[in-house]
Amino acid sequence: MDNFTLNIPTKIFFGRNQIKVLGRQIEKYGGKRVLICYGSKRIKKEGLFQTITDKLADRGLYFAELGGIEPNPRITSVREGVKICREENIDFILAVGGGSVIDCAKVIAGSVSYDGDPWDFCLRKAAISKALPIGTVLTLAATGSESNGNAVISNVETKQKLPVYSPILWPKFSILDPEYTYSVPPFHTAAGIADIMSHIFEQYFSSTADTFTQDRLAEALLKTCLKYAPVVMENPNDYTARAEILWAGNLALNTLLSLGKEGDWANHAIEHEVSAIFDISHGAGLAVLFPNWMKYVMDDTNADKFYQLAVNVFGVAESSDKKTAALEGIDRLRSFYNSIGMPSKLSETGVEEESLQIMAEGAVRFGEIGTFKKLKSKDVLAILKMAY
Repeated sequence: MDNFTLNIPTKIFFGRNQIKVLGRQIEKYGGKRVLICYGSKRIKKEGLFQTITDKLADRGLYFAELGGIEPNPRITSVREGVKICREENIDFILAVGGGSVIDCAKVIAGSVSYDGDPWDFCLRKAAISKALPIGTVLTLAATGSESNGNAVISNVETKQKLPVYSPILWPKFSILDPEYTYSVPPFHTAAGIADIMSHIFEQYFSSTADTFTQDRLAEALLKTCLKYAPVVMENPNDYTARAEILWAGNLALNTLLSLGKEGDWANHAIEHEVSAIFDISHGAGLAVLFPNWMKYVMDDTNADKFYQLAVNVFGVAESSDKKTAALEGIDRLRSFYNSIGMPSKLSETGVEEESLQIMAEGAVRFGEIGTFKKLKSKDVLAILKMAY
């Protein structure tokens, strides 16, 4: 295990009716004029938006709003948010939604004081050095963005989807009430679970030696997803199942699993290219890609890790033939994704075969990807062809 420093600065308020702390928390960080960012009109139809604005009104806080933030959030929404912040003298940003809304809010927060275009941060032409404080009210278990400094933004004009990271983009607080996830449609619930599992896999498959504790934590979270995904798909209002999935999503990407080891993240780089061009669900894309990546990168030097996953998580019987057992584990992963309604092939999602080469080249625009096994464009293309 490598050296590490642990700092999780986001304060989490988990459980029913934690929205009661909202106004006081915003004021704690100097917020008086709030920009509320959200995606669909679901939060208004279901009354959450009214609940939030009532809490702000109780404290005498002003608010403006930026709605319609789409999955795979657009740089155009970031630009619009920056414009509103400047015109309305916003001093706090509240993201109400899932990872896309939170990611958009983060980049808005980091762009208000920047003279250039926010897309510069995605292109690595500039680094975020100052940001407005952010809070979140989470309505979808998926990205873990409510408790990290990551964001991913899409540019429709250039057909790019690129990540941004800054330690100053961590939300100050996040409210996680499982009841706010009850109305998430089945497909998006399943895609969120696939996204959570993918975050775990990206950190589980590491070439760092001696990470026993981290591996066992990762396996526990994966088993949580396997146990409660069928429950929540069958009964969307099962509080326990929603709570377990919501908390697993947070733990999957709040840095806990990455401590003392180097993650891989190749699948995310590949999927970003897919959804940048075809705007498919990020979680669904990862559900297609990951089993194919596993089969492509597994060899005699790393088969033990896949065998460990197969036995400890997917219940494959121990065997002296580790590679065969490992492949059985991968097949069980695919079967699980199928059981919750995730696609098996990119061709099922509207992806066009003639774009595979473009996506392969885009995934490695900054160099080779992956650490568990380094991938060049030819490797990425091979994985995409397997997934198609």
